[in-house]
Amino acid sequence: EPHPNYNRILLSPVLAGEQTVDDIILNPLDWYAEHGITLHMGKTATKIDRTARKVVTDDGTEAEYDRLLLATGSNPFILPVPGKDLPGVIAFRDIADVDTMIRASSEYKHAVVIGGGLLGLEAANGLMKRGMDVSVVHIGPWLMERQLDEPAARLLQKSLEAKGMKFLLGAQTAEIVGDDRVKAVKFKDGSEVAADLVVMAVGIRPNSALAESAGIHCNRGIVVTDTLQTVTDPRIYSIGECAAHRGIAYGLVAPLFEQAKVAANHLAQYGIGRYEGSVTSTKLKVTGIDLFSAGDFMGGEGTESILYSDPIGGVYKKLVIKDNKLVGGVMYGDTVDGAWYFSLLRDGKDVTELRDHL
Repeated sequence: EPHPNYNRILLSPVLAGEQTVDDIILNPLDWYAEHGITLHMGKTATKIDRTARKVVTDDGTEAEYDRLLLATGSNPFILPVPGKDLPGVIAFRDIADVDTMIRASSEYKHAVVIGGGLLGLEAANGLMKRGMDVSVVHIGPWLMERQLDEPAARLLQKSLEAKGMKFLLGAQTAEIVGDDRVKAVKFKDGSEVAADLVVMAVGIRPNSALAESAGIHCNRGIVVTDTLQTVTDPRIYSIGECAAHRGIAYGLVAPLFEQAKVAANHLAQYGIGRYEGSVTSTKLKVTGIDLFSAGDFMGGEGTESILYSDPIGGVYKKLVIKDNKLVGGVMYGDTVDGAWYFSLLRDGKDVTELRDHL
């Protein structure tokens, strides 16, 4: 990308007009110079020569290494449907995507977001704040099904509908219609909805192509050990969305920071930290909507649930307990105790004494 590093997590507030690109730049250009870091912007690494220990880019630039860290992130998954390459069909991944959306919002009216997960809803909210008419298309039976159970998702949908967002649940996209630009999205049942802009937020795939081309073992991500070294070549480390640790590639920021800390300690020769995996939690960056979820919030055999539901007040809470430990939770409308529940869950604390308090 042609930018110094920036906080991708905050692209949603930039789209919503609550922050600017300058606000989310983590390290400005002069920071690199001050710290003796050579930054090559706008170049693509095309080859890792593990024998000569060097990286080569598309314009022939070469950089030698003693240790190499691969933090190539992930690529948005684009639905393989006719019309996916039409102008006006984009993902929500980087500054360029946000620029495209902001431009579209000043010229066009109808936006369709495909994907009712965390990222899709943040994109839809931002486009709506910029004055577009937004429909969210989701194949699942309810929104954010990986982070919310059905009752919490219904409350979320109600709040978003009150803000003006429209939803097409259980809808399967068959085709994106248009000639020189997208005009509509067509579904399997033959119905269609008008669209001048289509944002795909249907998931991510670890970006491991460069590692694979260098013969590094990949399986749903670049396979790493607890020291974040690739299993193929201990001189090469990998962290973030591109890395698969104990079979999991994390698509969230908290595990990335935990991995980075361990990898940085190794690279700086400061000891022997190990990364043993993360318990993750979720929040939605839409102003005025409070939701929180963590762990195994669906429950099931061998678990019990403690529920609190106040549909009129728009508050719903569910805690899942197994073997006297909190294993998951989902909260909507009142998340003030989220952090406390999360620490109980992460530390695997026995909650027998706390039951009434929970």
